[in-house]
Amino acid sequence: MEFFSKILGPKSKYEKDLPYTYQAQVKYIEDDEDYNSYIADTICGLVAYLDERKISPDDVRIFEIHRDQEKELDIAMCTSKKQQWLSRKELCESFKYYYEGHIYEGGCTFSDRDNTCT
Repeated sequence: MEFFSKILGPKSKYEKDLPYTYQAQVKYIEDDEDYNSYIADTICGLVAYLDERKISPDDVRIFEIHRDQEKELDIAMCTSKKQQWLSRKELCESFKYYYEGHIYEGGCTFSDRDNTCT
């Protein structure tokens, strides 16, 4: 079974109501269209990566990447009232109703995915 999961990838990536992956776009020159791009399979992995590198939420746009579309996320779902990145636990609470039925007490549908960011 592990062999098939390595080839096919995480089961949750095939659920149509969940994003395939997430992308953060970070402008590195003000008033320029160029940006650095960061990709992660989970929103918590992406936000943790941005927080570890002290990238300000003010400089970031985050997109859900679905198989047939990209959808920009409201950055407020990932930040506190003080404009600080939320912790993993806080992100679960923030997204609990957004991904209704996928985040529950003690876990989430995304738990089969890798939390690293590239």
